[in-house]
Amino acid sequence: MPTIHGTLLAFDFGEKRIGVAMGETSLKMAHPLTTIQATRNDLRFQAIGQLIAEWQPVQLVVGLPRHLDGTEHAMSARCRGFAQQLEGRFRLPTTLVDERLTSAEAHSMLRSFGRGARKDKHLIDQLAAQRILQAYFDSHATP
Repeated sequence: MPTIHGTLLAFDFGEKRIGVAMGETSLKMAHPLTTIQATRNDLRFQAIGQLIAEWQPVQLVVGLPRHLDGTEHAMSARCRGFAQQLEGRFRLPTTLVDERLTSAEAHSMLRSFGRGARKDKHLIDQLAAQRILQAYFDSHATP
């Protein structure tokens, strides 16, 4: 697999919100970026297009939800479809990353800062996207 250099965007796909994170391959560190709060596909992809134009990523990463035992469920298929749409629309390589427990980790991080109420849901999505991208970086570390 060739080494990719540049910016990556990661997505925590949800039916109501999509958390977004970014990171640079040279640093291998993910950062929360934003939350897209739209249920209509055209608005979602418009917002994603604006992020892609701004950040010029070389690759996209999408979290793939699974049950704790590793099996996929209904949302897994929706995330696979979302990843395929991203790749087709924006002509960027798109990788799926196991996202088990990323939302739980995001909740825990917010609670440690005294946050995590209903009004902070958008932050949970961003932090989950950050955890997804960090997992990608960690699994693609060069020795």
